[in-house]
Amino acid sequence: MKQLWKRTVRSRQALATMLVLLVIWEIAVRTLGIREFLLPAPSKVILEFFKQPGYLLMQSLDTLRTTLAGFVLAVVLGVAAAIGIVYSRFLDRTLYSLLVAMNAVPKVALAPLFVIWLGTSAAPKIAIALLIAIFPILIDTVLGLRSTDPDMLDMARVNRASRAKILWKIRFPNAMPSLLAGMKVGISFALVGTIVGEFVAGETGLGHVILVAQGSFDTPTVFVALALLCILGVLLFKAIEFAEERLLGWHASQRERPEAGAGGI
Repeated sequence: MKQLWKRTVRSRQALATMLVLLVIWEIAVRTLGIREFLLPAPSKVILEFFKQPGYLLMQSLDTLRTTLAGFVLAVVLGVAAAIGIVYSRFLDRTLYSLLVAMNAVPKVALAPLFVIWLGTSAAPKIAIALLIAIFPILIDTVLGLRSTDPDMLDMARVNRASRAKILWKIRFPNAMPSLLAGMKVGISFALVGTIVGEFVAGETGLGHVILVAQGSFDTPTVFVALALLCILGVLLFKAIEFAEERLLGWHASQRERPEAGAGGI
């Protein structure tokens, strides 16, 4: 029990800070007499959620499913493209440059094209989530694969290790910290991409809830959807972080984390 208390100190501190901010927000809205359609009090937002919890949770699940679908595709395609770029000069000069150029294009501008090409089902939302999430995963995986110790690679070649064995037993484990760092960024981007898709083509999901509520100046519902999006984002990020702690217990980035409750910068 004592160990669990120490391990959750960061979460408890974050929760306490959030509660203090919510209390300040509530007091400020009531004291200043801010109108509800401009800024509803937290108590009003909570009451609005309990008016239709089933509907809002179903929309949250729809957003979650689309986000995970886009993210999984981004990981699979991003890792595959990174391996190809590292092992092929042709792909390094063509595919890598193409992806960099595509990343410079605002994804919101591409969203209408995906609707034209893929219709108004879940496909365009998944495609936008994939397109936004893939770049950090690709870049970080390429960096990790290329940062393998050259002496270790030379030793493997001297021992006649195949390229496949070098990849999966040396390069890929070495790239795991970078890959997981890219995944933590990518999961947040996938959620952003899903919301963009729901704004443009969605008939379900939290993005659609926000769009409908905004059209009728239903600000409390907008805040409920935003709060649910924040919760989804935190849970998805924490899931990747949990996997990182389990997979990279051997890595210096995990061993050198300050102990919970310890002082220091």
